[in-house]
Amino acid sequence: MAGSAAVQSVVAGSFACVTNRINKSNTQFFVPSLNLPRLRRINAPLRVRCMAEVSTKFSDVLAFGGPGPERINGRLAMVGFVAAMAVELSNGQDVFAQISNGGIPWFLGTSIVLSLASLIPLFRGVSVESKSSGVMTSDAELWNGRFAMLGLIALAFTEYFKGGTLV
Repeated sequence: MAGSAAVQSVVAGSFACVTNRINKSNTQFFVPSLNLPRLRRINAPLRVRCMAEVSTKFSDVLAFGGPGPERINGRLAMVGFVAAMAVELSNGQDVFAQISNGGIPWFLGTSIVLSLASLIPLFRGVSVESKSSGVMTSDAELWNGRFAMLGLIALAFTEYFKGGTLV
């Protein structure tokens, strides 16, 4: 497919389309473009910006492919992983002991606050990509969230099969 497009662009680039204006007809013919002036190619990076509106409907924001679910789950996993490791290092409790010793109200409170804080800009039509720049990009947040989700699950499985804390 790419080879076909390259050949077509070379062939099409060597001919120019000329309209017959003498007879004022719509007939067009192709002539070799050897005598036509060459356009200078600019080697600047191409940037395309889409100014499309972001849907603020509840069903679109929280759809499977929407902007909300993976970002919210990733943010909660990042906070959860750091909190679980901090409590484990300070108190020596594994994840299951943290949950059974009063961790559920903290989990629910943190989940509600972070979910609302993540959803409010999305319902106002602000996209995450429009606010990302430099090192803190929206892609970096997605990858950090994915790794935190995997890390939290790996921590729980490791502590379950080990029978105690990780460290």
